[in-house]
Amino acid sequence: MASLLEIQDLHVNIGEKPLLNGVSLAIRQGEVHALMGPNGTGKSTLAYALMGHPGYAVTSGKILLDGTDVLGLSTDERSRMGLFLAFQYPVAIPGVSVANFLRTAINARRRALDPQDKGIPVPEFRKMLKAKLEMLQIPVEFAGRYLNDGFSGGEKKRIEVLQLAVLLPKFAVLDETDSGLDIDALRIVASGVDAISGPDLGVLVITHYQRILNYIKPQFVHVMFDGRIVESGGADLALRLEEQGYDWIRQKYAAAGTAKA
Repeated sequence: MASLLEIQDLHVNIGEKPLLNGVSLAIRQGEVHALMGPNGTGKSTLAYALMGHPGYAVTSGKILLDGTDVLGLSTDERSRMGLFLAFQYPVAIPGVSVANFLRTAINARRRALDPQDKGIPVPEFRKMLKAKLEMLQIPVEFAGRYLNDGFSGGEKKRIEVLQLAVLLPKFAVLDETDSGLDIDALRIVASGVDAISGPDLGVLVITHYQRILNYIKPQFVHVMFDGRIVESGGADLALRLEEQGYDWIRQKYAAAGTAKA
């Protein structure tokens, strides 16, 4: 049975400032959803709240993964349950190689399930990592480089996708993965996500622009405005936003009294 991620009437603050004002969304494994909207409408806030960022306070609502409310769980516990966040601005960690980082992450998950687990054998890990690198068209020598240290924007995003391919979560949130990428880098990164997508992965693509959706095809598109989802539809909704921008959203919901003018 496919897993289900449900966000129910979620309200989130930073300090006293409300950023999310009642977000509801349901994503099943195998589905690809796109979340679009202007800057400052709460898209990245939703991503951080899903993963339990301590700076974002959930004041009401629920985040359910297969019926379990994850709000009381730490970020690593949510990760082990099957949530993954690809950052808009991945952090560099000098001194820690990509391979060591990934092997440590795998072993942490295994030992959480079985404290006596001795970790993935090195030969098995190397074979698996080599296969993932080849699938994503990432040069093998990247495995020995320090994580994101000296990487270009496109390289950092490819390593985020590599983490996704290695950890195999139930749900992946891609927070503006297209940010700062040229067309060639975008195509490579998006093709990597597309190669991983399938019936065992639900994807939420957070983006301003339709261009990444030329490669990662969503079945569902949602528009966030003033901290809530105000429009939902199919892929044609993203095309309309590309052609007309967000002014019609502002006008529609200002007129309805549900968003700021």
